Amino acid sequence: MNATGALGQYGERLAVRRLGEAGMSVLARNWRCGRSGEIDIVARDGDAVVVCEVKTRRAGSFQHPLAAVTPAKADRLRRLAACWVDRHGGPPPGGVRIDLVGVVLPRRGAPVVQHVRGVA
Repeated sequence: MNATGALGQYGERLAVRRLGEAGMSVLARNWRCGRSGEIDIVARDGDAVVVCEVKTRRAGSFQHPLAAVTPAKADRLRRLAACWVDRHGGPPPGGVRIDLVGVVLPRRGAPVVQHVRGVA
């Protein structure tokens, strides 16, 4: 695994912890839908399914991780969410939500983890 992959996995572990602290349960990590792409985390929040994109950056990077979901990325996440729903028995009673967890790793100190609900 390269350094970028290790950074991403570390950020995903922090995101799983944050989602758990928010009362969510993780259903899947790195779930793939053919060639359409990958969902970083699929979680349950009450009776809703949450498709969660995780972006991890080192402090001082060009772009803050919360700015990383472009319209094209949001469209891809919606398609992936539809694929998840289709393969797992249809839409849940609470619907499907797309969230973003941004992780910033400072040079020193604890990582900063932000969870934004309903980004797309």
